[in-house]
Amino acid sequence: MHVLYVHQNYPAQFGHIARFLTHRLKWDCTFVTARAEVANVNDGVRKVIYRVTGGATQRTHYCSRTFENAVWHCDGVYHALKSRLDIRPDLIVGHSGFGSTLFLRELYPNTPIINFFEYYYHPHGEHTDMDFRHDLPWSSSDMTYLRSRCRNAMILLDLQNCDGGYTPTLFQKSRFPREYYPKLRVIFDGVDRQIYHSYKDQLRPPVASRQVRTIAGVEIGPTTRVVTYVSRGFESMRGFDIFMKAAKLIYQQYPDVKFIVVGEDRVAYGGDTQHTDGKTFKEWVLSQDQYDMDKFAFVGRLPMGELGRLLASTDLHIYLTVPFVLSWSMMDAMSCGAVVLASNTLPVMEMIQDGRTGLLADFFSPEQFAEKAVHVLKDPDAFRQIGREAESLIEDRYSLEAVLPAMMRMYEEAASGNFRPAPSEDPLEMLPRRAAAPRPEQRSPFFG
Repeated sequence: MHVLYVHQNYPAQFGHIARFLTHRLKWDCTFVTARAEVANVNDGVRKVIYRVTGGATQRTHYCSRTFENAVWHCDGVYHALKSRLDIRPDLIVGHSGFGSTLFLRELYPNTPIINFFEYYYHPHGEHTDMDFRHDLPWSSSDMTYLRSRCRNAMILLDLQNCDGGYTPTLFQKSRFPREYYPKLRVIFDGVDRQIYHSYKDQLRPPVASRQVRTIAGVEIGPTTRVVTYVSRGFESMRGFDIFMKAAKLIYQQYPDVKFIVVGEDRVAYGGDTQHTDGKTFKEWVLSQDQYDMDKFAFVGRLPMGELGRLLASTDLHIYLTVPFVLSWSMMDAMSCGAVVLASNTLPVMEMIQDGRTGLLADFFSPEQFAEKAVHVLKDPDAFRQIGREAESLIEDRYSLEAVLPAMMRMYEEAASGNFRPAPSEDPLEMLPRRAAAPRPEQRSPFFG
């Protein structure tokens, strides 16, 4: 089987799967990407680099710029592969939204296409990313609301063009138009647990036996508790402002704590700059209150191995998100056996059962986050079972090994022209009920 993966970045959602198929199953995998610097990465996956030779300008209507840029990516992929007569795939797998597979029907008219569908945009609604932060609302005249109605244009073309597709979670599938549900299976990306396995239980020793440790370049005393927060960018959609408010309440109640914050001072999603008077969102948040910055270590981005070491060391991992794409960082933390305290939004509640596989708090309540966090920090050992349950959940249902059988079935069905329809029920009705208390033998201190 020869699989052609298409994504402007590498490795993104496909790299770890391509490497697995190449090394374990001896499949032939080609990855088409715009990242020229990975051309000589020798990991068994053939790389084809494409160039984007045009794109939207200031003269392009603001609402159509996403589509214009996506078309230019289609063009780059098409021309990069047109000259590669040696590449004859049995299956094409691409990331929709970048639009990169659309023109490949002309090169490979008989090759099935599977698209990974991450999100379908809605400007309004109870479970939308744009309306959720009522405390930091979009302006009613903001063009971003109008643009959101156009951002699905390439996604809809991909839905029509592909033979089948998949999306990582039930919540994400629920965002798509109902008429496409039969085309969309729910298959998680797959957590590569090999990155973290070597750190299991090595860096989070029982409290009584702890010594001075260095984690992500930060020296941690034997009695100091570690709290982590990870986000690609510090922004409102990932609740950075709520985290900082909660962190202040936490260190006021439990002073011997260090917050290790991973990420960059930028906004990856949303329109935070309209609220910040020219500051970055991080600068704006820090200007709203007085913080003891000695309690924080902002360590920037970390390589995957070092991130795994950090997540395997933390006493508590805090994660927040509005109803949007679920971050890999939360699943990575759970995979490392961390106790995760997260916002009670739908993407999170699909994964975390309060008191069993993690802890939940109201997104808008720093006080509730702080109350639960302090309970954990006072006695981390008492909450270790929650971390172990989270790790087991990832291993059993969301690890690369766990999702590969479903992924392979989808690949093989599509390659043979027999892609079976997916369930057409409302995905939100299929969400597990996460509010129930844990089984008596697994009760956390919050449940007696």
